[in-house]
Amino acid sequence: MFRSHTENNLGSRRILVVEDEYFIAEDMVLALQSAGLEVVGPAPNPELALSLLAAERVDAAILDLNLQGLSVYPVARVLRSRGIPFVFASGFDHSSIPSEFQDVPHWEKPFDIHCFVQALPKLLSPL
Repeated sequence: MFRSHTENNLGSRRILVVEDEYFIAEDMVLALQSAGLEVVGPAPNPELALSLLAAERVDAAILDLNLQGLSVYPVARVLRSRGIPFVFASGFDHSSIPSEFQDVPHWEKPFDIHCFVQALPKLLSPL
């Protein structure tokens, strides 16, 4: 039931995962794949994320805010300029996000990854 509900709303979309914590990234990848989504990445730093964006088709993205001390905002700017929806998934409070990204959906860690995947259709609309 979980799989079909998500597939009906997201299909076989390609989701970029930008996360520097290995176990969190692995949990995200497995949950997204089990929902029928194709994962691009995960990218543990902004440079790799930008490289993947240059080389791969991406329909949406999940971004951690702080990647080994580096900001994910350059990646967010590229996504926004291309009209690609994204969500922040971070341990940082929403108030720490710059005003230019206050409209971006934000999930604070820790969160249940399966609930997160089920919420993706609404969070990342319009897909």
